[in-house]
Amino acid sequence: MSIKPFEGNVAANPAAVLGGRVRSLDDVHSTVAIPNRGPKWRRLLAFAGPAYMVAVGYMDPGNWATDIAGGAKFGYQLIWVLLMSNLMAVLLQSLSVKLGIVTGRDLAQACRETYGPITRWTLFLLCEIAIAACDLAEVLGTAIGINLLTKQVFGGEGIPLVWAVLITGFDVFLLMAIQKFGIRKMEALIISLISIVGLSFIVEIFLSKPSVTGIASGFVPTKLNSEALYVAIGIIGATVMPHNLYLHSALVQTRKTDRTKAGIGQAIRYNIFDSAVALNVAFLVNAAILIVAAATFFTKGIVVEDIGEAHRLLDELLGSKVAPFAFALALICAGQSSTITGTLAGQITMEGFLQFKMRPWLRRLITRSIAIIPAVIVILKTGSAQTYNLLIFSQVILSLQLPFAVIPLVRFTSSKVMMRDFVSSKFMIVLAWIVVTIILGLNGKMLYDQINGWAASDHRTLVLALTIPICSLLGALLVWMMVHRIREPGGAGGVSAFEVVQNATTMTRSIRKIGVAVEISKKDVPMIAEALSQAKLHKAELVLLHIVEGVGGQWHGSAAGDRESHEDEAYLSDLVTRVNQELADSGAPPATMQLGFGSVPGELIRLSRENDINLLLVGGHGHRGLADVVRGTTIDAVRHGLKIPILAIRA
Repeated sequence: MSIKPFEGNVAANPAAVLGGRVRSLDDVHSTVAIPNRGPKWRRLLAFAGPAYMVAVGYMDPGNWATDIAGGAKFGYQLIWVLLMSNLMAVLLQSLSVKLGIVTGRDLAQACRETYGPITRWTLFLLCEIAIAACDLAEVLGTAIGINLLTKQVFGGEGIPLVWAVLITGFDVFLLMAIQKFGIRKMEALIISLISIVGLSFIVEIFLSKPSVTGIASGFVPTKLNSEALYVAIGIIGATVMPHNLYLHSALVQTRKTDRTKAGIGQAIRYNIFDSAVALNVAFLVNAAILIVAAATFFTKGIVVEDIGEAHRLLDELLGSKVAPFAFALALICAGQSSTITGTLAGQITMEGFLQFKMRPWLRRLITRSIAIIPAVIVILKTGSAQTYNLLIFSQVILSLQLPFAVIPLVRFTSSKVMMRDFVSSKFMIVLAWIVVTIILGLNGKMLYDQINGWAASDHRTLVLALTIPICSLLGALLVWMMVHRIREPGGAGGVSAFEVVQNATTMTRSIRKIGVAVEISKKDVPMIAEALSQAKLHKAELVLLHIVEGVGGQWHGSAAGDRESHEDEAYLSDLVTRVNQELADSGAPPATMQLGFGSVPGELIRLSRENDINLLLVGGHGHRGLADVVRGTTIDAVRHGLKIPILAIRA
């Protein structure tokens, strides 16, 4: 069964609907061919890639900070939080896959088409905050990795942390080089970096010799105190990353999917399988980090306050130079792979929400600058001591932003209007809303505890005055998005090309009378030339309009009877005669004339209405700035007062 061309259904043929204008990641959209014949494993390999690019976000330095904190402070206790986060991630990324493949829209584009300007700008700004927070983690993680690796290799203090942070700003050139090779080469690089991270932690686990019974007990959910809850929310924010939902819905569109029902179904199945494999690899890496921290630090009662300390203690406690080297190398790989995907996510959200396209390297440079500034400030003021807390805080920010991406995603994929034959099953919808409830519940509890802590300070009134209104407004926005009715998706501005043309054919109007604003100067030459052309084309009547602007006309109107009025009328009458001579054999009716007096814009509007003008020709002089103030403007005032087409002729 082939899906019909677009008739109000975005799922039908997004490329045709959009005319190639606003496709997600347009440079690589539908560039990867899918083999129709041969063994299934070839098709699976063709679809593989997007999920691994998304999975790197689940293994970035922010994850390292939360996993190390969880393992060092609470042992194996939080493994179940990691597992729950991973299951939530698999579900949400699967929904993201379906949205992108079925509708031909990424999540940001779907939000733009569904919500009004205030909502989509709010969502865009929140998403930008999340991307900046994620990039902050990548900056700090990569910089710490550079510092640790140079210490390991060259001895001494290595490259100072603040300089390492500044070095990360140059990875924009790395991104530019990679993008030239296409999406498949980028995916291959990402998978290579993931492999290095995974192999590094296989070595770490082997050296740390964790407790098997301790690991097993960690899969059993336990009650969390405030400190454990803060770390747990950081783990969720680091695992289920909001910008990954935008990213995945765009990356799946790089495959040239057959737009039949069977082809779309196949694409969904293969991509969801790819997601499950990639995200479970990410889970194993995160679990390995937490387990290594638990086995190495928690069991010895050591509290780890930063990643650098974890690196140093691995060397001391495990008695092996391999473990800290693998740790530093994996940290750099995790940071760099996350940098690439973070840039793509920023590009997708900016183009999707705002329809504003920025060159990727410039977008990367801006995002990286936003992340570098707070990192440098913290390092200069406190040294490396607070970088660890800053990493965890960045992941908590991601968790707080998560509902603003998850709720629209769940609503869209549960909508028959948007998803048609591929709408989520009732079971999937229930599971998705359970995930939303868990995220909202944990975030709400953490916010309540945090605000209570702040309110206990000397600035209670200021804290409550700032936090309560902001939280209330954002909470109201979440509730509104839950109940907002999903309308038929359209094109770039919320309307499809099909709808535009269909409605336009019912509104087609015939041009019977053409008004011509005559100035009585040499500038009338191009005006009359265009007027004759239009009259012959449409077989329309020309109505020559002239406004007497002198003092007499302004004060006394048609009763002025002054010399200016008589001369203007005589000129206009002679002009009508000569125009009619030109139109004699054209089939157009004879031209007529109308004089107005006083304000040019006001009189043109009045005469156009009284004479039932269908098209108005006016002169456009091209002056602006001070000349507009001195000489006045006619076109702007006239176009706001009339609902007919206005053709400006450059005189």
